[in-house]
Amino acid sequence: MSFQPVVPFGGYSGWAFLNRTKEAQLETFRESSDIQRDVAYFKENIGNVKTAEDLVSDRTLRKVVLGAFDLDDDIDNIYFIQKVLSDGILKDDALANKLSDTRYYDMAKALGFDLGTPNTSLSTFPDEIAAKFEEQQFEIAVGDQDANMRLAMSLDRELEKIASKSTTDNGRWYSVMGNTAVRSALETALGLPTALGSLDLDQQLSEFREKTDRYFGGSEVSQFSDPEARQEMLRLFLVRAEIQSTSQQYSSAANALSLLSGSY
Repeated sequence: MSFQPVVPFGGYSGWAFLNRTKEAQLETFRESSDIQRDVAYFKENIGNVKTAEDLVSDRTLRKVVLGAFDLDDDIDNIYFIQKVLSDGILKDDALANKLSDTRYYDMAKALGFDLGTPNTSLSTFPDEIAAKFEEQQFEIAVGDQDANMRLAMSLDRELEKIASKSTTDNGRWYSVMGNTAVRSALETALGLPTALGSLDLDQQLSEFREKTDRYFGGSEVSQFSDPEARQEMLRLFLVRAEIQSTSQQYSSAANALSLLSGSY
């Protein structure tokens, strides 16, 4: 049985505990037999992969690569993943460039099947992908204990990457809106409704900018390259998520009490 991360309480205090103990917990998680088995197989065999078809035809290699980019749910979408990987990112009409979810772009770029020689041939590639796989699987395990903690971990990592991108700030906001985990966390932190996604993209952008400016004194994503600003966003997310959770529990308890009262 895999090691289960310890998340004794929620909210920002739980986040602080997880940060203090993450390295020790992650190291123990890495020693789980199923993680070690998949990683060992990946490192031994990935160097033989020359094409996207080679990769997707091997379930364990596919599992590790998808797992490294938080795309575990696509394990059986073989032809879709093959298309994403074989297209790569260099051509404007490549599938990864058309998808709003930036995880596919990151995966296609990392594999590099549209290059003369794919990145699977690099000596550093197996260790880099294996480390990402272990981290992502640890986050999933954390999420099994507390879903908001998993979102917080994704937010901390991905928001820094997006904030540091060499593009316009609108471009960074589009990356935020295309990243499922980051978008969800920011909607909670900024008090935005989930129905926001049904609006025109420019309206969504305006709402994100307006609320960010209200809480942080500026509407640019680039400000979150600063660790202090990112931590404040994390704190805001976790506090609001805990309030929502408490409110839902209270409503459920009140409904149950009402039903019980009506039965007498």
